[in-house]
Amino acid sequence: MTEIQRYAAFTLDPAGGNPAGVVLDAGALDDAAMQAIAAEVGYSETAFVTARDGNRLRVRYFSPLAEIPFCGHATVATAVALGPGEHLFQTNAGDVPVLVDEAGTATLTSVEPQVKDLAEADLAALLDALRWDAGDLDPLLAPKVAYAGAYHPIIAVTSRERLADLDYDVPALKALMTERGWTTIQLVFREGPESFDVRNPFPIGGVYEDPATGAAAAAFGGYLRALGLAGADATIALRQGDDMGRPSRITVRLDPAVAGVRVSGPAVPIS
Repeated sequence: MTEIQRYAAFTLDPAGGNPAGVVLDAGALDDAAMQAIAAEVGYSETAFVTARDGNRLRVRYFSPLAEIPFCGHATVATAVALGPGEHLFQTNAGDVPVLVDEAGTATLTSVEPQVKDLAEADLAALLDALRWDAGDLDPLLAPKVAYAGAYHPIIAVTSRERLADLDYDVPALKALMTERGWTTIQLVFREGPESFDVRNPFPIGGVYEDPATGAAAAAFGGYLRALGLAGADATIALRQGDDMGRPSRITVRLDPAVAGVRVSGPAVPIS
């Protein structure tokens, strides 16, 4: 019988953070079975370890509606479930090393980020689906599409109130994201030079919003580095999930000696 574990990632409170399903013994499951389990669990993602060779693990991620190439919060949850030490996750997006300390905090290192321009027509369609307008945008944080295992448009606004007022057109945003191959939308408010509030709509996964999004956090770190908006060795604090009643705290670290972006946070079991 397949054992499904449940963890809350990027929090020390099982009622906070982003819940993830974890299946450490998925070698006998086919795609349909993994998809069915993810739908039944109902969290934004469930991680499946389909093969293991020492500390090297083949890991796949399924939302309730579709497979996702990489998921940060389910990576953190799975690594903590495995226990302290060094783990190498072989994902659809590439190899992701994860270090878990004795306190139960996991640090993943993403694949090398990419940042590209967001087409004007796509920005207009995004704003329309979000029911925002160009006057809401922070002129110092240009809209872009960033990648660190999955693609995320990054849209920054000038006020925390605008970020809090999230009421988007679900069918329109889902259709646009599906057409463009975007996983979530990283919505950002800059509270300080290295401190941000973020929200992540995720309609293509069958979830209105993610309480914590590690893949988008890594992509955002790559965005800040590429645009020169953070120091080469910066530590960036992301607050997410507060507007959903599931506070999450994500630490992003940039290291000039490392091509990827480091994303850290704890995870705790959900009873």
